[in-house]
Formats: sequence, C-alpha cells, structure tokens
Amino acid sequence: MVLFLVLFLGVSIVSGDFYKVPVTVAFLVSSVYAIALSQGNINDRIKRYSEGAGSPIVLLMVWIYILAGAFAASAKAMGAVDATVNLTLQLLPASLLLPGIFLAACFISLAIGTSVGTIVALTPVAVGIAQESEIALPLMVAIVVGGAYFGDNLSFISDTTIAATQSQGCRMGDKFRVNLRLVLPLALLMVAVYYFIGRDIVVPQQMPDVSWWKVLPYLAVIITAVLGLNVMIVLLLGLLLTAVIGTIDGSYDFFGWMGSLGVGINSMGEIIIMAMLAAGMLEMIRSMGGIDYLIDKLTKGINGRRGAETAISSLVCLVDVCTANNTVSIITTGPIAQRIAKQYHIDPRRSASLLDTASCFTQGLIPYSAQLLTAAGLVEATSGHPLNPMLVVPYLYYPMGLGIVILISIIFQPRFLIKK
Repeated sequence: MVLFLVLFLGVSIVSGDFYKVPVTVAFLVSSVYAIALSQGNINDRIKRYSEGAGSPIVLLMVWIYILAGAFAASAKAMGAVDATVNLTLQLLPASLLLPGIFLAACFISLAIGTSVGTIVALTPVAVGIAQESEIALPLMVAIVVGGAYFGDNLSFISDTTIAATQSQGCRMGDKFRVNLRLVLPLALLMVAVYYFIGRDIVVPQQMPDVSWWKVLPYLAVIITAVLGLNVMIVLLLGLLLTAVIGTIDGSYDFFGWMGSLGVGINSMGEIIIMAMLAAGMLEMIRSMGGIDYLIDKLTKGINGRRGAETAISSLVCLVDVCTANNTVSIITTGPIAQRIAKQYHIDPRRSASLLDTASCFTQGLIPYSAQLLTAAGLVEATSGHPLNPMLVVPYLYYPMGLGIVILISIIFQPRFLIKK
C-alpha cells in the first residue's frame, strides 16, 4: 500500500498538476509492479490478481456503478435533477443549504445503514445545487460523503456495526450509545461549520416553476432507500420511473431513454476500471502477507490501556487502507482487537466503537474507496464533467473529525463514553 501511495504521488509531482493526472495511471503502474514483485510463475500471479479484481464484492460494486450512472443520466435527461434542485432552492434559505444537505445525508444513512446508498441518492441533487449556486463542487460532494459516514458508523443495520459488535461480543444498542456520545458533538460542530461556510452563498433570485412530477424519481429513490430496500432494487425502480415519467412528459421517447442510459453507463467506465485495478492490487498485497505483517508489527510492544486502544485503532485503519473496505477491515482485525481488549481490560463496547469509528475515518479519506469512486462517477454522469476523487479529500471535514475525536478520546479517556 505504501508502494501505491509513493507511485501515485510520484506521478503527481512529475506532472506538476496532480489533479489532471488520471488516477488509473497510478493504479496501473502499482498493479504491474505488485504482480512483478509477487512470487510464483507469471500465470499464477495474473490469476491471483484477476481473482481480486473480479471478486464478488467488486462485481457488486460494478453493478451499482452501472445502475447509478444510468439512473443519474436518465434523470438528468428528463429534467429530474433541475426540478429537484429548484425545489430545494425554493424551500431552503441559501444559508441553510450546506447544513441541510449534511443533515439529509446523516438522516438517510442512519435510516438505511449504508454510505454508498446515501451517496447514490443525494449526490446528483447536490451536484445540481452546486451548479446553480456558487458552491465548490468538491465541497458539496464531500458534505454528502461526510454525512453518509455518520449513519454508516451509527446505524443498527449497518454492516460495520454488525461486524464490530459481533466480533467484540457486545449488543448493538450499547455500542450505539457509546458511538453517539463520541460523534454527536462532532456532527453538531459540522452543522455549525457548514452554516458558517455557506452563510454568504448566492442563489438565483428568480427560480423557474417546478414540475413537481419530475421530482418523483428522486423521492422514490430516497424513500425506498430509507425503507431498507436493496440499493440495486432502489436504482431499478428509479430507472423505471424516469422511463415512465419522461416518456409521458415528452422529455424523450423510449429510444431516447435508452440512449441516456448508455451515456450514463459509459460515464462510469473509468470508475469501474479504477475499482477493479485497486481490488486486484490490494489482493496481491494481501496474498504477499502485507496485512499479516501489519498486524504482527502493531500488536508488539503494547504498553498500557492507551497503547492498546491506539493499537486497535491503528490496526483497523491500516487494514482498511489495504482493503478499501471498512467492513472487511473490521472482520479481519476484530478477533485480534478482542484479545487486546480483554488483556488490557477495555470494555467491549469501547473496542467495538473504536473499530467502527476508526474504519469509517479511514474509509472516508482514501480516494479509491467505493464511496468516493461512486460519488465521482455520479458527478460525471450528472454534470458531464469528470471529478478526480483526490480533489474531494481536502473537504472531507467529518471523516477528518472522526480521527481527531478518536485521538482525543484515547489520550484523555473520558468516563462519560462508557456508562454502566
């Protein structure tokens, strides 16, 4: 993983303009080097790499990317984005746009327990608002992504919550209360920060009349997502509604709708390639013992409770960097974290909270995560302009804040986090 970062930064520095460098180049160079560095004959190395790139988790991401791109483009072609944006701008004062989007992302992610589903539902609307106002597009995307991690970290039905509580042997309700005491002050601070940043936002004074029926595809996506439907079912329902409403409205005919689907799917091509290259490279790191090496190094020399909590948090962060999947990182490190917690008398609720929160902190900041790749793909499908995920990272205030609150809680050990 260090190799990937060095190569990526090297390409960026040589270019002199990092945001114009295709991220796929860094992944390709790193992947080729990882295959060359691994052991075995070349056919076995390529097969191992291909198994990682084509794993069930990656293919599920690909299907979501395809459906998300198709939905975003078809909704844009029928005017759903413009209608939803205009309605939002009419209902919310300009000064409340940024905190409003953040709170919406927090609520949806808390209800559905998935950050990717939240990003799929809200990113196109956020992109439209950014285009109609004077808000920087990377900032708006970062607000949605940050709010999505609030619920991913807290929701009872989040896979990270389930993995963390099961591995540490505590109840989800207990872990929720510990987590809430840790991150709620941060979320409230973010609302204030976004209000301060957005207090001088300028929006058009004269907004066109809203064709309310064109908002229905987005409402359906948000409502069905909150009800807990699978994200692929949610997107298929959204696609069907764009076809029906767009055809009846005269925005396009059937073949025009099919053409918009093709445009949306093609716009996700680079994101799909990045996801597969990253997964293949990370599988090579895992197979060469990179994750086991990190675990072994971090579990040596632990000294005291603070050291144990630092080791648990650092362990899940590093594994997440190597897998780009916070659930997998929790499952991988959970048993080791449980042993460390027992040895140093750390409450299971606390160790579960550390695992979940630290993994969300890391997942929220790595530019090759499914969440940021999905958001970047939806930006291109909605606006027609590509967005390098690296440009979003500096604006991810909420995930950055998660790392800060974890560090503060480890140093000062506040007693209110763990109540009997």
